[in-house]
Amino acid sequence: MNNRLKILRAERDWSQQHLADALGVSRQSVNAIETGRFDPSLPLAFRIADIFELPIEAIFLRD
Repeated sequence: MNNRLKILRAERDWSQQHLADALGVSRQSVNAIETGRFDPSLPLAFRIADIFELPIEAIFLRD
């Protein structure tokens, strides 16, 4: 699944580790989501949306 996670994170000047800590996941998980190697679970996707204060559809894009 394509996503805007890396762009949104960069706009806030957050490291992958910063976002990972906020989400309660590993930095490697954030990297895997950003590169499309891993699709987050629905609860994790909602946590990501909450952190960025955006709807899920603004972060995760249809292929």
